[in-house]
Amino acid sequence: MRPVKRTVLVTGASSGIGRAIARRLLIQGHGVIGISRDCRRFSRPHPAFSCVELDLAKLPDIPTVAKQIQQDFPELDAVVFAAGYGQFGGLEQFSYQQIEALMTVNFTAQAYLTRALLPKLKQKSHANLVYIGSEAALKGSRNGSIYCASKFALRGFSQALRDECGKSPVRVSLVNPGMVDTAFFETLAFAPGKQSGQALLAGDVADAVVYILQAGNHCAIDEINLSPPNKVIEFKK
Repeated sequence: MRPVKRTVLVTGASSGIGRAIARRLLIQGHGVIGISRDCRRFSRPHPAFSCVELDLAKLPDIPTVAKQIQQDFPELDAVVFAAGYGQFGGLEQFSYQQIEALMTVNFTAQAYLTRALLPKLKQKSHANLVYIGSEAALKGSRNGSIYCASKFALRGFSQALRDECGKSPVRVSLVNPGMVDTAFFETLAFAPGKQSGQALLAGDVADAVVYILQAGNHCAIDEINLSPPNKVIEFKK
């Protein structure tokens, strides 16, 4: 039995986990709308892919762009929230502006976009909201106070929203990966180990998302936690 073709909106589609998810969905024959701050990052056109430029840090723009997306792609029936970034350090090392920016992109923008898209998604026969969380949503860690807070917020949001949507056709899922070998760590002082089994691959997270999207209407997949077999952190000099 071939999987049903979906039309999926993917945030953060131009890099890392979001890009891997978008590619996997296109390979499987689904339609993908990718959100990125810069559509020039997609150099190869694909007949089933469309890019929408949106800076998630600019909250007032989100409702208008979301409305336009649903007008342009009325078949949209799934959203994968993969956008986000990391910033770590003791709380006193953060400026007030940095705290606001991290919470905005990693949590508040996700809530805004969900709020804008949800009414029409509830009119579908089957729809999915998939949030990419983090192992940082499961346990607080030193130098991660603000990042963990943003991911804890996303996890609590998805759990409550799942209950709110329980009698609707919308299924709400959360994927919490451990450290994934992507450009996420380029600007950070640490990175996962480079040996096999010391970090997840972006494709591992994409596999989990595909599994959720292919589940039957009768099945709600609440949460998936992913970890490398051997967690190793390397600090940069």
